[in-house]
Amino acid sequence: MKNRVGSICRNIAFATCLVAGFATTSVASSMDYIHFLIPGGAGGGWDGTARGVGEALTKSGLVKKASYENMSGGGGGKAIAYIIKTAPKQKNTMMVNSTPIVIRSLQGVFPQSFRDLTLIASVIADYQVLVVRPDSKYKTWADVLKAFKANPKKLKVAGGSSRGSMDHLVAAQIFQAAGGDPKSVRYVPYDAGGKALAGLLTGEVDVLSTGLGEVLEKHKKGQVRIIGVTSKKPFEGIPSFISMGTNAYFANWRGFFGAPNLSKKRVAALQDVLKKMYSTPQWEVVRARNGWTNLYQPGEQFRKFLIDQEKTISSLMKEMGFL
Repeated sequence: MKNRVGSICRNIAFATCLVAGFATTSVASSMDYIHFLIPGGAGGGWDGTARGVGEALTKSGLVKKASYENMSGGGGGKAIAYIIKTAPKQKNTMMVNSTPIVIRSLQGVFPQSFRDLTLIASVIADYQVLVVRPDSKYKTWADVLKAFKANPKKLKVAGGSSRGSMDHLVAAQIFQAAGGDPKSVRYVPYDAGGKALAGLLTGEVDVLSTGLGEVLEKHKKGQVRIIGVTSKKPFEGIPSFISMGTNAYFANWRGFFGAPNLSKKRVAALQDVLKKMYSTPQWEVVRARNGWTNLYQPGEQFRKFLIDQEKTISSLMKEMGFL
């Protein structure tokens, strides 16, 4: 089973489509306004992605103005229902999302799926990490694993989403790849990554499962300590689980969706502005700061990618007992 899950998780690696080149040529403004709808609270991966993309677009001059709206609730379902219900008013809106839209749809957390939205493009891939407090008694992955194997119920692992979500799934996969029982992970769910991080820092939980981009800067400043990353190789001095003998590899995509029946002209314009963003130095600053990998897949390419991911994740969740 260990090999099977490892194989499946390798198939979930979504960082294979690097967008080459970061030219420093200037770009003319091509869009007046974009509104970013964020299905979670401040401080999470969705929030960081939307605001990072908005920062690059506005500072580069590709977009004149950007606004942001956080709409937590229902594991992201509240924002999805909202953009569908108010579709005629949402021509300037891009809703950020990621792998959880597939997971939660499979679970029935909300009745909609990516098929009910207009697919604009995936933008980045973000590795997953396990994080502890700077003063934690767990200094390394070996320390955490030892505690888990001694008594898994004493080790509280937090995530910024519900049970059976991506934060939970990846944490369980990491422990399973190290020979543990994934069903024994004591997972504590929070509504958004910022709240989960606060739970870690206040001592409510021992370990945080989250995206690298959400905590990389805090790690560099010594505010948290990342003990492992789900990349194939160590990342900026952070050991990968693979380099520590645990065959756990995962990369989460993040991208944008529009309201249903968004005009083809508007979709093309949004895709074009995102594609141009990759060639700006402003985007490279944002990307490097967050440790993201470029993953541009527009329209139909994005749809095929999501259909394949849905099949892969469904198989993984059934094998691990989450479906």
